[in-house]
Amino acid sequence: MTNNLNNNNNNNLNNNNNDDDNIIENIIKKSAESLIRQAAEIMPGGVNSPVRAFKSVDMKPVIIKNAKGSKIYDYNGKEYIDYVLSYGPMLLGHADERVVNAVKKTSESGFSFGATTENEILLAKLINKHFPSIEMLRLVNSGTEAVMSAIRLARGYTEKEKIIKFEGCYHGHSDSMLVKAGSGALTTSVPSSAGITKCTSEDTLVASYNDIESVKTLFLKNKGTIAAVIIEPVAANMGVVLPDDGFLKSLCELTRENNALIIFDEVITGFRVSMGGAQELFDLKPDITCLGKIIGGGLPIGAFGGRKDIIEYLSPIGPVYQAGTLSGNPICVAAGIATLKAIEDGNAVPKANEAAKYLVNNLTVEFKKFQDKITINSISSLFTIFFKKGSVNNFRDVMEADTEQFKKFFRIILNEGLFTAPSQYEAMFLSSAHSKEDLDKTLSIIKKATEQVLN
Repeated sequence: MTNNLNNNNNNNLNNNNNDDDNIIENIIKKSAESLIRQAAEIMPGGVNSPVRAFKSVDMKPVIIKNAKGSKIYDYNGKEYIDYVLSYGPMLLGHADERVVNAVKKTSESGFSFGATTENEILLAKLINKHFPSIEMLRLVNSGTEAVMSAIRLARGYTEKEKIIKFEGCYHGHSDSMLVKAGSGALTTSVPSSAGITKCTSEDTLVASYNDIESVKTLFLKNKGTIAAVIIEPVAANMGVVLPDDGFLKSLCELTRENNALIIFDEVITGFRVSMGGAQELFDLKPDITCLGKIIGGGLPIGAFGGRKDIIEYLSPIGPVYQAGTLSGNPICVAAGIATLKAIEDGNAVPKANEAAKYLVNNLTVEFKKFQDKITINSISSLFTIFFKKGSVNNFRDVMEADTEQFKKFFRIILNEGLFTAPSQYEAMFLSSAHSKEDLDKTLSIIKKATEQVLN
């Protein structure tokens, strides 16, 4: 009798547990839609960065729950092969154990001190090891902050006010850089932004990428007033656009002839196109370099640095003020050190490059039958598929891409399990964690999608 009672109690307990599991499962299934609605009520567009809203592809945003290696999972548990990689930082793939362990260990000692730590020095030395042009640097909290600070420094150092940027290049959302910008500003069809004063925009001059004559013209028309030229040495925020042979070298020479500085925004390309970034790849030495993304392994961080005489113009040594309560945050720095060391030890850059090469070579063959409708730009471990005939060398070429075709393409590949940026104007990123199986599945999905869209 007692045994029967115990058995009945156990059965009831198991049934209750099953009921609880079913309730939880049903809540999770409903939660993705619920979270989208809640997000829209409390955050503009339901997002904290515009491109995440999926507005340009006329879809509801994907709500991500977790990720590991080359895979990312939405709130309904669907698995995707990830080619966003947090827009570049996850060169090792998601949740790499070496980085996770570094973050855990560091967090146990405190989150932030408002004082210098040993690891800040170590990260700075690791960056200098691969970027010899960065003789001194300062850590900040984002790529946007790095660029904003670098521009202020360039103006202070040269005692000039104007900056030249390139149409379609994105350098963060500081006021002076949102003039004819790329990335999310293109995706939302707002190449500039409201809220930027007339005088700010007047101090930002815009040249055409890969057109050295357009830069020469601006120097001639603004003699003695240009502090610096800032450029993505490989444009990656209007889709991937490569510099023409000799363009960057000519640009560096032109700035020096005009007593201006050259700033390389390597927030995306740093430690990705090569360990020493685009400047190593093209054998160039900018005056100032901006970094971010990979140097924090996915945690918020940025850095700007360059020639010692320029960087020493910063407070407290020099007259250019720049500060940040959380700059050099211990946890972000620890993640950065672990990431850079893991990249070194595991040859992550060549591995990611080889994965991208495999994809791009096979896609190039596949796209031959659609050569009047599609093209692909690539370098190292990033590439963009443009729905456009012919080459893509500048902003004007980019704007000829067929965004309706991209929209159809995106919906198909997302449904089939590829997570890419919901914008024609972004790059696809590879990591060292992408497997041959991932790549072959990706090729199959993209082949299917392009045939459906273009046939």
